[in-house]
Amino acid sequence: MYGTMNSWKQLAPLMEKYVDKLEFIESPRYIFFGPKALERTPMILRALEIRGTIMIITGGTHTYKIAEKLADRLDEENWSYEILKVTTKMPKTKDIENLVEKGRSVRPELLIGVGGGRILDVTKLMAAWLGLKYLSAPTSASHDGVASPCINFLLSRQIESEKGPEWAVAEAPFAIIADTEIIKNAPSETFKAGFGDLISKITAVKDWELASKLRAERYSEYAASMALLSAKIVMDHANEIRPGFEESARILVKALIGSGVAISIAGSSRPASGSEHLFSHALDILAAEKGYRNTHHGIQVALGTIMMADLQGQDWKKIREKLMEAGVPVTAKEAGLDRKAVIEALTIAHKIRDRFTILGTSGLTEAAAKRLAERTGVIS
Repeated sequence: MYGTMNSWKQLAPLMEKYVDKLEFIESPRYIFFGPKALERTPMILRALEIRGTIMIITGGTHTYKIAEKLADRLDEENWSYEILKVTTKMPKTKDIENLVEKGRSVRPELLIGVGGGRILDVTKLMAAWLGLKYLSAPTSASHDGVASPCINFLLSRQIESEKGPEWAVAEAPFAIIADTEIIKNAPSETFKAGFGDLISKITAVKDWELASKLRAERYSEYAASMALLSAKIVMDHANEIRPGFEESARILVKALIGSGVAISIAGSSRPASGSEHLFSHALDILAAEKGYRNTHHGIQVALGTIMMADLQGQDWKKIREKLMEAGVPVTAKEAGLDRKAVIEALTIAHKIRDRFTILGTSGLTEAAAKRLAERTGVIS
C-alpha cells in the first residue's frame, strides 16, 4: 500500500516500449461540483468505497477554516481523519519529504487536498510518494491544476534536480470535489487568473500543432479540441466571470476541469502549456533570482498569450478584448510587473524547458522582445 512508486511510474517502462502503439489516459474518475459539494464528502467517500483514515492537506487561515468544516462533517459521520497544515509558502523538496514522513506515521487510506495550487501540488506529490490516491478539493478556480497531474514548474524543476525526474511525476486526482459556494467567494484575482490560464490554450495548442509539423511531435486532435473548447467556453462568457457569483465559479470550474482532462488525454501538458507558459515561468525565475516582482500565474500567462498570439499570426486583439471584458490585466503596469522583467523574460523563455514553440530554438532578441511587447500594448 505504501511506497515511492505510483501507478504511472510503474507503467512508464511499458509505455516507452510500446510508445507508438499503446496509449495511456489517466484522468479523474469522479467529478463532483456545485454549491456545498464539500459538505457531501462523507457520502462521496462511501460511494468511492473508502473506509480508512483520511488525511486532509490544507494551508493558511482561510483554507484551514474550510478544512475544519470538512473535518466537522467527517466527525458527524464518525470518520477517522487527520489534518496536516502546510505552513511553507513555497514548499521545497525537503518540506515534501517531511510531510510524507508524517503521512507514513498516520497511514491514511486517502489524501484530500483542500486549498489552492500550492496545497494541491503538495497533495499530488505526497500521494505519489506514498503510493496513495487523492481527492482534489480546490478553494479557488485559478488554474487547471485542480484536475491535472501537473505541479508547479519551479517545484518540479527543483525536485528533478535533487531527486531525479521520476520523483516530480504525479497522478491526476482520483476525484474532484469542487464546491462552487466556496470558490465563488475566493479573491477576485483568482477569477482573473483562472480566466487567463484558460485563454492561454489558444496559443498552447497552436504551439503544439507547430511542434507536430516541424518536429513530428505526437499530437492528439481530441486533447487539443478539448483544450480549445475550454478556452471558448470562458471567452463566450467573459463578461459574466465575476467573483461572488456561483454561476461564474461554475463556468470556470467546468472549463478548468476540461483543460485538466485534456492534459490527461495528451499524456503531457502540451494542450495547456506553450510559449505563453514559458514566458510566465521565465518571469518566476527572474523574480526568484533577480528580485523582480511577479504576480498570479494565470495573469502572467494571459499577458504571454497576447504576445505569443501576435507571433503566431492569431487574432491577439480579440484575445486582449476578451481579457479586458473579464477584468484581467492586459498590461505589465496593470499586473504590477516591471517592463524590464517582461522584456528579459521574453528573451530567455525559449530556454526554460525542452519544448518547441513559436519562439523556436534561438528565441527573441532584446530589440524584438521590446517591439513585440510594445506592439501588443503589454508595455508602453
